[in-house]
Amino acid sequence: MDNKIHKKQSATCNCINLRRASQAITEVYDEMLSESGIKVSQYLLLNNINKLGPISVSNLALEIRLDRTTIVRNIKPLEEKGFIIDMANKGTRSRQLKLTDKGFEVLEKATPLWLAAQNFIEQYLGKEEMNTFTVLLSKIEALVP
Repeated sequence: MDNKIHKKQSATCNCINLRRASQAITEVYDEMLSESGIKVSQYLLLNNINKLGPISVSNLALEIRLDRTTIVRNIKPLEEKGFIIDMANKGTRSRQLKLTDKGFEVLEKATPLWLAAQNFIEQYLGKEEMNTFTVLLSKIEALVP
């Protein structure tokens, strides 16, 4: 009897299964976004800063419901690449993030690639399963107030 666990077999731990699924979806998006030079986490920040900016890090974290420290860690490379700038006056504590022209360009290049990844995932899962998946993710997210 073969006791090896197959790479794609689900674990008994729901947390591990969710992390594996998250990693797989992230890899799909990152691969499809690769020619834009950014990853899905960077795309999501650029897209939200574009929609909401200028915006503080704290307000951005609230809007996209991610931990502030995660946002801070992920905006640093975007600033280094010249995709975003801090519009706040010197000496103020609250940063005000805004896209630069270079940031708009990369976002414009990445958006059709991101849409292709969205469509790929939806086609792979099917519309009905995608709807169920979205409902389940919302329920899971609601576990923590």
